[in-house]
Amino acid sequence: MPNGSANNTMQIYKVFRAGEWAQLQRDSHTAGAPVDVTDGYIHFSTAAQLRVTLSKHFGREGDLTLLACDPQALVDDLVWEPSRGGDLFPHLYRDLRMTDILWSRDIGLTPQGHDVGEIE
Repeated sequence: MPNGSANNTMQIYKVFRAGEWAQLQRDSHTAGAPVDVTDGYIHFSTAAQLRVTLSKHFGREGDLTLLACDPQALVDDLVWEPSRGGDLFPHLYRDLRMTDILWSRDIGLTPQGHDVGEIE
């Protein structure tokens, strides 16, 4: 976990477009979005990183779904690696499974940008 944190309530987040989310629901597992497949791991964000991830990689796209996972449940296959500005990002080195998902919800799109609601 980043910075040696042992916070058991921390969640990590994945954003999927409608087709990607539908494929995960249909198949019960996925190698991720095209960028994940290309990079060889599934990109996640922490709560602090999520809004910049949405802005940088999803612009003004609508029809997005936010997925939450428990990093402790993924610990055997999750690596925290430096990325944007040296910040540590969680990368999953295996398929994401429906059983990994704690919850999911639609991401709203307002004139001010994406609305993910309350996240921890």
